[in-house]
Amino acid sequence: MTNIEEADGRSSLWLSTFLLPEWQPSELILGENSLRGSQSALIGVEDSPIESLDYEPVDNETFDESRRLRSEDRMYMVLKWSFALLIGLFTAIVGFLNNFSVENISGYKLMWTSSLMLKERFFAAFLLLAVWNLLLALSAACLCAYVAPAAAGSGIPEVKAYLNGIDSDSILAPSTLFVKIVGSICGVSSGLVLGKEGPMVHTGACIASFLGQGGSSRFGLTWIGFKYFKNDRDRRDLITCGAAAGVAAAFRAPVGGILFALEEAATWWRSTLLWRTFFTTAVVAVVLRNLINFCQKGKCGLFGGDGFIIFDVSKNDSTAYNWYDLLAILLIGALGGFLGALYNFLMDKILKFYKGYIYGKPSFKIFLTLFISLITSFCTYGLPWFFDCTPCPEGIGDKCPTSDTAGNYKKFNCPVGHYNEVATLFFNTNNGAIRNLFNGKTEDQFSQTTLLLHFVVIYILGFVTYGVAVPSGLFIPVILAGASYGRFIGNMMDSFSAMDHGVFALLGSAAFLGGTMRMTVSVCVIILELTNDLLMLPPIMLALLVSKTVGDCFNKGVYDQIVHMKSLPFMESHAEAFMNGMTVGDVIGNTIVSFSDVEQVENIYSKLQDSEDTYRDLYHPHHNGFPVINSDQKLVGLITRDHLVVLLNGKNFTTTRIRTGSNALLERFDPYDFGKVGSGIVTKIDDLDISVNYMDMYVDVNPIMNRSPSTVVESMSPSMIGMTVGDVIEGWIVSFSDVEKVRKIRSVLESTPYNAFPVIDSDRKLVGIITRHRLIMLLNWRNFTTTKIRTGSNELVERVDPYDFGDLDISVNYKDMYVDLNPIMNKSPYTVVKSMSLTKAKTMFRELGLRHVCVVAGNSSNSNSDVIVGMLTRHNFMEGFRVIHAPERTLSGEERIPPISSFFTGESSRREDHDDASESEGSGGLQIRSRSARRLNVDEITIV
Repeated sequence: MTNIEEADGRSSLWLSTFLLPEWQPSELILGENSLRGSQSALIGVEDSPIESLDYEPVDNETFDESRRLRSEDRMYMVLKWSFALLIGLFTAIVGFLNNFSVENISGYKLMWTSSLMLKERFFAAFLLLAVWNLLLALSAACLCAYVAPAAAGSGIPEVKAYLNGIDSDSILAPSTLFVKIVGSICGVSSGLVLGKEGPMVHTGACIASFLGQGGSSRFGLTWIGFKYFKNDRDRRDLITCGAAAGVAAAFRAPVGGILFALEEAATWWRSTLLWRTFFTTAVVAVVLRNLINFCQKGKCGLFGGDGFIIFDVSKNDSTAYNWYDLLAILLIGALGGFLGALYNFLMDKILKFYKGYIYGKPSFKIFLTLFISLITSFCTYGLPWFFDCTPCPEGIGDKCPTSDTAGNYKKFNCPVGHYNEVATLFFNTNNGAIRNLFNGKTEDQFSQTTLLLHFVVIYILGFVTYGVAVPSGLFIPVILAGASYGRFIGNMMDSFSAMDHGVFALLGSAAFLGGTMRMTVSVCVIILELTNDLLMLPPIMLALLVSKTVGDCFNKGVYDQIVHMKSLPFMESHAEAFMNGMTVGDVIGNTIVSFSDVEQVENIYSKLQDSEDTYRDLYHPHHNGFPVINSDQKLVGLITRDHLVVLLNGKNFTTTRIRTGSNALLERFDPYDFGKVGSGIVTKIDDLDISVNYMDMYVDVNPIMNRSPSTVVESMSPSMIGMTVGDVIEGWIVSFSDVEKVRKIRSVLESTPYNAFPVIDSDRKLVGIITRHRLIMLLNWRNFTTTKIRTGSNELVERVDPYDFGDLDISVNYKDMYVDLNPIMNKSPYTVVKSMSLTKAKTMFRELGLRHVCVVAGNSSNSNSDVIVGMLTRHNFMEGFRVIHAPERTLSGEERIPPISSFFTGESSRREDHDDASESEGSGGLQIRSRSARRLNVDEITIV
């Protein structure tokens, strides 16, 4: 499978599942430190197996990228954009149906309840409201408990984890998509304090996954075009588009959807993916706009009157603010950060309580959902009865009181000319309550007691409800609670600030969002698109910045905490503190499961079977990538479990131990047969029909093994298709031994433009790499010896200060003396084999921020696989660069290397820019910079 677009694809090669450290069983009670499953706590998947996604481009004989025809390339590009169109179209339709259903179900429920209250049948009204809510909540809970447990919750942590490289059972399954849509409609319509925005993100991702896993006979999608996307790399991009489309459909915020995917969801991002998500969200916006315009003609019941902007405050003409209002904005931001951090803390505790004590059986989940639904109904209908009615303000343009489903002044149980403040916020849909709080020029509409009560109730019900077995989102509850406390502060500062109370509510929502979710750019744009008021950009930015800063002082964002609580092995962008001082050898297992390049069928079958048997054993290593070794136990490649299963299932066996090659394999297989079936789908070895007669036969794994497993990321440039690293490296090998003559170092530095040099042993095997900058420093320190011996780092540190460059004039005769390079060379440089695809080498070079990479022979037929054959630098990847290989030469004695200047001009051959990134090839060695930040030149050192 070849990815044709030029993409850097910031992805890591995770071919093995994440292993569990040696924790005691007692620590696995709540699963905090275990990897027992991604949803065992909240959505009922017990011990769900976790797999890592493979974002590495295939590099083997069967999938040779140079064999793809141009017509297929064009088809692949067309399909990528066609899928983006379909994702946007279907997500917009689902989002419209979601809003249409929720507004009508909730609207008619409140309308019929109000009609009973007008007839003074108050108890019957409560029964109608409570029973309706219970039935809707029961429907959603049963679907999540028995049909698709993975659909419970918002789904954003799962999507975020998937895009980080984690795959778990049923996260993106079609059943999850169905339950997510229906359950979200029922859950939001039931009056629970939750939103549909988070589930829409999960819905968009499920739609994208469904489109991307074509080729399944189960769905009748066998067209070869769908097979192009049967790999984790392309599916990851589609799901990123789906997540962005979900936000765009939920908030009607296309730009906010892009920024949400960039800031919160996606781990790897690139400019080409930006264009596709932009196109996807644009499709969502266009489709939604037309559907909403159709509904504004009165053809959609109670839905459609609000237009494309959900909370339009631009018409209020009351969003003015002054410079002295900054104090109020800072206060709102600080409180939002603190309250958001407390919200995350309490949610973490309540979710762990549910996980440890409540969610033992599906019936417990249903009971908890019904219990919270009943409490919510009591709050919705019962709390307004405890408060007096308020006279309608004079001179207002809105109707007061109103018994409709919408309106700023709810009549509830009040006489004519009065309204119930508490009912205006509680006896309403969530969106309706937010509109009432955002409404401008209504300073006296809500008292401090009402706002405080509403904030406390929504605050508590928000984190208590999120853990129930229904699809639920956090955006709307957080916006609702934030608007209440923002307006509460506005009432307090009425004499100090001239800002409208609706503006305070808007800033409170922004601050509370920043304090809980710790997103800034995407939340800022989403709020602007929700409210259609660009004038509020500066105060919203300030409130978000302050709230995120304060919240980060206490804990992580809510989605990061949920990812951790669900035991999803999320890979952060930075190294954890416990990794300091550790090496790879400290964490790898002792058991190595490997294969020969031509292996016996019985050996493969038994090892794969043993691997599956220990899959659920937390204390035994398990991985899905197997090294392929030769007779000398040297690595020649890597093969995945999925490819081995396909190979065994095809029974391409031989009775003798011979290589069959890729041509014989292609006669029996289509290369796309080795593609991944779908998310969370794993073919078990026991499902294969392999009789005992095949066990003594052999299978050639060479055509499907990864020939260059050292790569970690993927990119494609058309000019590099079919090329390897060996095609572009130069024939000159300018290298040093670990203890080298001063004369030779001086000669090399004068005559070559290179900035890094491999260090080799007596067998020409790579032992490290050293930069020009460090060599000049070493010459300046004059730590020379008359004999060829290692001096070590202790003696070097005793004689010189690594940060004291001193005088560069050396007037002593050192030409026949030696210098030890070991203390300052990088002993773990990045290396690639000569046969590695240049496409993959380029991406590794770019994404890791390298300046030079050592190229080794990688010849498995002899003991010279570690022999250095060249150096790879940035100019080797430039368009048009071709090298005619010169005879390999080494430096010895008085030999001087002629200058290589055909690729450089003027002084730039010696004085290339030398920034901080040039010393990033590893942790070994000293990080040295001159005081003047200029590059030191060897001409400044005099060696007589």
